[in-house]
Amino acid sequence: MKTLKNMKKPFGTAKMVDLTHVRYLPWEDAFEVEFEDGISFLEPHSAIRVANRISPKADIVKVVLEDECHSGFFVHYDNGQVAEVSWSFVRELPPKK
Repeated sequence: MKTLKNMKKPFGTAKMVDLTHVRYLPWEDAFEVEFEDGISFLEPHSAIRVANRISPKADIVKVVLEDECHSGFFVHYDNGQVAEVSWSFVRELPPKK
């Protein structure tokens, strides 16, 4: 398993690769996301909270891999909010303003 931050591609240029596994690492406050091609990324929880407008006080209840296409995952919180994270959010660099 390779974990390289520099593997992210510019926005709009990455090729679709299925997710194989995702888990929350509380000691890192990040999600470990593994892809079919063997690449793995640590995605900060703070970035997912901001992108999905999740309350800072919400605690994670469960993390679910999208089972039909393996194109993303969902993070369910104790206050009923759900964050949706696509493969491109993890694999691509954010667009420049």
